[in-house]
Amino acid sequence: MKRELLMMGPMYPVTLQELEETYVVHKLWLAADRDALLASLADRIDAVATSGTKGIDDATMGKLPKLKMISHFGVGVDSIDTDAAKRRGIMVSNTPDVLTDDVADLAIGLLIAVSRKLVVGDRYVREGKWQPKGPMPLAESVQGKTLGILGMGRIGRAIAKRGEAFNLEIAYQGPNRKTDVSWRYFADPVALAKECDYLVAACPGGESTRGLVSRAVLEALGPKGVVVNISRGTVIDEPAMVQLLQEGKLGGAGLDVFEHEPKVPEALFAMENVVLQPHVGSATHPTRKAMGQLQIDNLAAYFSGKPLVSRFC
Repeated sequence: MKRELLMMGPMYPVTLQELEETYVVHKLWLAADRDALLASLADRIDAVATSGTKGIDDATMGKLPKLKMISHFGVGVDSIDTDAAKRRGIMVSNTPDVLTDDVADLAIGLLIAVSRKLVVGDRYVREGKWQPKGPMPLAESVQGKTLGILGMGRIGRAIAKRGEAFNLEIAYQGPNRKTDVSWRYFADPVALAKECDYLVAACPGGESTRGLVSRAVLEALGPKGVVVNISRGTVIDEPAMVQLLQEGKLGGAGLDVFEHEPKVPEALFAMENVVLQPHVGSATHPTRKAMGQLQIDNLAAYFSGKPLVSRFC
């Protein structure tokens, strides 16, 4: 007899197919009456599948008294009330490591795209401006610049290694100095920004990092500095960033995430020193498949009474 699984939101199709073949999947986001579905499952559901866009809060956990396992699709767990999960004795798994390289690639891609004006150049050619107007204005080189990274976890380290390949000097900020790296450490993000040409946010999301890239940090980065965010939109003071870009007090931005996504500040659309992406850091087929497999493996481990493959808490 198949075990039952509550799914909070849509999943990568390959992952969804395998989960539906293995379990009786209840799709909460499609329910006409969400509370009625939760009530009907309250005495049976002990595992749920979540994602970055469809997590689970304390109130929902309270409606599932037998819940013991949250299998999350994503490395960041800010869509889950992890404090509530710990208090209720509910295990949480996530999908680290498998998305590190793709996210780090995008961070460096955004950095280069802003500095070398790749999107501007593409549009310059497509709009037929090259022949009548001649060469496009010169761009900036990334060579020999300083790259500051907020967060030196798996993704931060991968970004740093890629940055070194472009002859960037690496510095970083985080809660603690890492003893196994030689890059310069700054305890204060403002102090780091003052020393950098590029500042990449690669830290976890959530309340502990909300507004970490503050107005003061952005002002310290300055009129030639570029901020890149592949973390969460909440990490940057978005209104301050937009204002400083408009005033020429911040040099540029490469953004994959936004505070109220998919809503994006319209003022950014007309800025040629800004490159925008629709939260696609891990959005490649190989990575999404690997993330899904890790989610599947964690669920299988739980239902078979084995240790979770990648337990977050």
